[in-house]
Amino acid sequence: MTEITGLTVHDVRFPTAAAGDGSDAINRGDYSATYVVLETASERGFGLTFTNGRGNEITCAAVEALEHHVVGHTVEELCTAEGARTLTADVQVRWLGPEKGVVAMAAGAILNAVWDLRARLEQKPLWRLLAEMPTADLVAAVDFHHITDALTPAEAAAILDAGLDGYDDRLAHVTEHGFPAYTTSVGWLGYDDEKVRALTRAAVKDGWNAVKMKVGGPIDDDVRRAGIIRAEIGPGALLMMDANQVWDVDEAIANMERLVAFDPYWIEEPTHADDVLGHAAVQRALGARCKVATGEVAANRVIFKQLLQAGAIGIMQVDACRVAGVGEVLAELLMAAKFGVTVCPHAGGVGLCEYVQHLSFFDYLRVGRSLEGRMVEYVDHLHEHFTDPVRVVGGRYRLPERPGYSVEMRPESVAEFAFPEGPVWSA
Repeated sequence: MTEITGLTVHDVRFPTAAAGDGSDAINRGDYSATYVVLETASERGFGLTFTNGRGNEITCAAVEALEHHVVGHTVEELCTAEGARTLTADVQVRWLGPEKGVVAMAAGAILNAVWDLRARLEQKPLWRLLAEMPTADLVAAVDFHHITDALTPAEAAAILDAGLDGYDDRLAHVTEHGFPAYTTSVGWLGYDDEKVRALTRAAVKDGWNAVKMKVGGPIDDDVRRAGIIRAEIGPGALLMMDANQVWDVDEAIANMERLVAFDPYWIEEPTHADDVLGHAAVQRALGARCKVATGEVAANRVIFKQLLQAGAIGIMQVDACRVAGVGEVLAELLMAAKFGVTVCPHAGGVGLCEYVQHLSFFDYLRVGRSLEGRMVEYVDHLHEHFTDPVRVVGGRYRLPERPGYSVEMRPESVAEFAFPEGPVWSA
């Protein structure tokens, strides 16, 4: 057993808003991280949750409020559902959620650091740690509270056991070919038409055959920009759209009636993230013409359960740190497999690409077992601040090789961008 002896949290913020990077129909922020470092006698673990600037200090405070559930406890106990629930079901702090928002995100930063620590102690990248774990240990990491009407422990075990068949062939495939990716860097809403055109043209030249654009501005502007991007990528490439929750349900349906002309693979977050029935209505209206996707701000496994039960989504977009850590994501991946829904994780931000590559490789190797329609989002921002940044070659993620969960930040980056004392902010 490995005892955790210390926890430090850092408020790290990058000034991305000025250039329009990351801009969409709602968000105009500075990409930020609540960055957690755990200490043991022999190793350190690193985790973060991604935020959008102001408010990052609140998530940092929530980490400190949960610290007593971690320091003095062991890595092994915190990697179980029972151990994780000491954070997510704290009898007082839980009131601020429950199991959602700031508290869940803070718990996610901590629990992801715990799993990073475990992977480092076992000298494995996280995807390999998970993929090679016995079925019983993986099931023990999943919190089945409130989801047994959609997924039982026995069903989860059966999915994971089935993932052992053909494992070596799938591993050989992704080792050689990597995991498909798409880029969002071409279509931020704050970019003008010429920048969108130039970035899309450059992406095609670099080998990308799947790109995503932001929508949710004036619909005529969305239509014009969609036309620019589709003309540049050609009819054979995939185009995804993301409204970032800005539309009402009827508005989403009406706007997509115009945008389906550009053959989108999916429309992401067409309405409020909590509106399960609204997403279902949009999916029914669009039918086979376009899939509905959501998940980057879905609060927990229970929301995902309802989205799946309602037939509200054709694409599940798990997020590594919106929810409370690896165990929560395991529940989501397993439910998606049971319901036959494709998983394409949300990434970008600060460290999200570094995180979710591990989850997608694990999902392919042990849970979903298919690459059909599956992609990992890629945004070319801020990777230089990590000690083990993602490697994307020819539009495909390459397997991480170093131990851990890949979100250890460079000390000089933490010092430079720490808020408010770092030189970037204090100058």
